Amino acid sequence: MTEMRDWLRDNKLEQIAELFEANDIDFDVLPELSEADLEKLGLSVGSRKRLLKALAERDGQAAKSISPGSDAPTDAERRQVTVLFCDMVGSTALSGALDPELLGDLLKRYQNAAAGAVARFGGFVAKFMGDGILAYFGFPRALEDSAERAIRAAIAILADIGGLLRPDGEPIQARIAVATGLVVIGEVIGTGSAQERAVVGDTPNLAARLQTLAEPNTILISEATRNLLGRLFELEPMGNHELKGFARPLPVWRVLREAAAKSRFAATRMGKLPLVGRAQEMELMLDRWRLASSGEGQIVTVLGEAGIGKSCLVEALREPGF
Repeated sequence: MTEMRDWLRDNKLEQIAELFEANDIDFDVLPELSEADLEKLGLSVGSRKRLLKALAERDGQAAKSISPGSDAPTDAERRQVTVLFCDMVGSTALSGALDPELLGDLLKRYQNAAAGAVARFGGFVAKFMGDGILAYFGFPRALEDSAERAIRAAIAILADIGGLLRPDGEPIQARIAVATGLVVIGEVIGTGSAQERAVVGDTPNLAARLQTLAEPNTILISEATRNLLGRLFELEPMGNHELKGFARPLPVWRVLREAAAKSRFAATRMGKLPLVGRAQEMELMLDRWRLASSGEGQIVTVLGEAGIGKSCLVEALREPGF
C-alpha cells in the first residue's frame, strides 16, 4: 500500500490512507468504486470529488506515451472502442453573458463532474474541447463490457452535472452520444501536455454527429452500441437519420433508463443461445450434480477467459431437460 499512500498524499488525500488499507482498497479496486461506495466509506463530499478527479488524471497519464524513446507501444493497432461524446447545453450564450473567470470556473466544475463519472466506470477522458468532452471505453484498458460502462457513465454524468447551477439558478444540462466500433489507434501526435494517441475511424465522428441530434439531458446511441447492451437498458428507437460524412441514414436509439433484470447475464442474453461444443463439460457437471443429489457433497469451479461461455454453461445446467 506504499504506492497508494504516496499517491493519496500527492493529491492531498493522506487522511483516507488508513481507511483504504482497512478496507483492502488498492489500485485494482479503486476504479470500480462508485461515488455511493465512497460515501458509504465515510468520505466527505470534498474528498470524494478530489479522489475522482485525481483518479481521472491518473488514468489519463497512464494512457499517454511520454516520448518517442519511451517503452510505450507506438505501432498502430485495431481495437473495438466505445466512444462517449458530451457537450454542455447553452455554453455559447453563457460565454457572452458571463465574465470569463466565472465561465471558466463553471466549465471546470462541469468537466470535473463529467471526468469523475467517466473514471468511476473505467473510461478514459481523451480530450477536453471547451465544453466538449471526448472519452473512450475499451482504450487504453480493454473492457469486455465497454458499451455498458459508457452508458452508465453517461447516466451518471447527467445526474452529477444536474447538481451544478448556472448563474441564473438553472441546472447545467448536457447532450451525450455513445458509439461503438473498430478504430485504428496509431502513433503519438502533439507535444507536451497536448500529446495523445491518434484514433482513426468512423466511431469518434459518429459519436460527435449523434451528439448534435440529442435533446438537452438525453443520451443517443448507435446501432452497434445498442446491439451490445442486450436488455440492460430501456431504449427508445428514434428512427434513421442522415448524418454528415456517412453514406446512408443510420438508426439511432435514445437511452431512457436502466432496465429491471433478474441478473446481468439474463439482461445481456438476446434470446436463447444454443450450447455448442460443451458436451464433455456438461456431462462432468451433471455427474457431479447426481453425486451431490445422492448425498455426496461436490464442488465444481468453472474457470476460463472472459467471453468463452462460463455463464452460459451454468445457465444451461439450470434449465429443464438437463
